Amino acid sequence: MERLNSGKICAESGTPVTANSAYAEFAGQRLHYVRESPNEPDIPFSHSIVYEDELILVADKPHFLPVVPAGIYVRQSLLWRLREAGYDAELTPAHRIDQGTAGLLLLIKSAAHRAAYQNLFRDRLVQKTYHAIAGFNADLSLPMLYRSRLIPGDHFMQMQTGSGVPNCECAIELLQRSAERALYQLKPLTGRRHQLRVQMAALGLPIENDPIYPTLLAKEDYLDFSKPLQLLAQRLAFTDPINHSERCFDSAQTLKLSAN
Repeated sequence: MERLNSGKICAESGTPVTANSAYAEFAGQRLHYVRESPNEPDIPFSHSIVYEDELILVADKPHFLPVVPAGIYVRQSLLWRLREAGYDAELTPAHRIDQGTAGLLLLIKSAAHRAAYQNLFRDRLVQKTYHAIAGFNADLSLPMLYRSRLIPGDHFMQMQTGSGVPNCECAIELLQRSAERALYQLKPLTGRRHQLRVQMAALGLPIENDPIYPTLLAKEDYLDFSKPLQLLAQRLAFTDPINHSERCFDSAQTLKLSAN
């Protein structure tokens, strides 16, 4: 597929559609509006493909790269890069991970199968494993199942812990310790926005290099490439809703506890 022209209406082929274009030339094709983003920063990190078949694609996303175009990001997003690499416009994420988080993302190839895969996440039928680096607290008894209630924070960018019935839970395990820092395994059993980041911060163990929790940094500090958020979506496992096979995928990326 040709590179789409920003700020124009384009056909699936990448050909611009103008007011003088003939209908017959583009009959049967989807048309896309590609907006301009003149201040879009370059994200100098690449994704990789972990697995692909006729149903799904599993990508290994780098830190800092958004999943979908949003805000100032258009071309510098995983979905845009995949479509420019030739993947069909129907390719859709089955779930989301934060821009700062690295690791696995499941994408669906056909719109006909979209609901089946997205419902796996809605119905909590996907086993998700994350790795994170944070501080160490000898008084915290691990492993543990941590339950809390997440509510919107005072700033639209943040969630916060509230009182009441818990609406999110996560299994937390210590994998490795080095001085005052530690590598943790996090297995969320729910999928609330920023859940892992809020819960770790609430335990007094904010994830290393988090620009939002516990303190919201200025926007320009989000893209400090020397300080990636130390959170990795390390594994996805589920029973495929279409062919009923057992799926399990691991990220090729790792978090290095020795690095500061």
